[in-house]
Amino acid sequence: MEPDDHQPPQSPFNAIPLVVIALTLLILGIEAVFQMANAGLIGGPRGVGWRLAAVEEFGFSGAVMDRVLERGDYSFDLLKRFVTYAFINVQLTQVAFAAGLTLALGKFAGEYYGGTKVLLIYLLTAVFGAVIYGLAVEGRVPLLGSFTPVYGLIGAYTYALWLRLGEAGEKQIYAFRLIGFLLGLQLLFGLLFGSGQQWIAELSGFAAGFCISVILAPGGWEGMLQRLRQRS
Repeated sequence: MEPDDHQPPQSPFNAIPLVVIALTLLILGIEAVFQMANAGLIGGPRGVGWRLAAVEEFGFSGAVMDRVLERGDYSFDLLKRFVTYAFINVQLTQVAFAAGLTLALGKFAGEYYGGTKVLLIYLLTAVFGAVIYGLAVEGRVPLLGSFTPVYGLIGAYTYALWLRLGEAGEKQIYAFRLIGFLLGLQLLFGLLFGSGQQWIAELSGFAAGFCISVILAPGGWEGMLQRLRQRS
């Protein structure tokens, strides 16, 4: 018998790190619970208020930062908010974009950095974005949603693209086209519909993702210094 050359098609999810799939499912799963509660499918009459309760329990704001810095309150209830806010979204469209970008950017970043480092980038940029937001924005205006760590993944993607363009001898400034496009869209929507201050956390997340990737990329910091010496 001749060997069967027809291999079964591989699932597109095989190339996506499990941690990226888990983050995406977590974002979608939490929103699914809120949607079912609002529709009265779960939670009964109290289910309608689950999102608001989650915001109060897991959201972040400048007031949280004040309690940590001024009162020295390092309780778990406060520290968890530096991460958990990123999984409490406020709009269905926000969830859709955040989940889609997490999956797409996480796939690319996972191929370049590895799944564990993607999770590290995601969490660290969420924390860094919250810290900068908490220092810049006073009061109880909440920081919510997955866009801050998503921008962190964009930062990691940008650094990887920056390296690849450099290796190919092309203009590395092109690596910043995606973040430039997104910031342009954000400015446009801000002018049309009004803008909050979440951009502070998102831009901080991007910067943190880019800088962290200098260490996490293949070759790490030493590789970066070596590339700089070669060009000098």
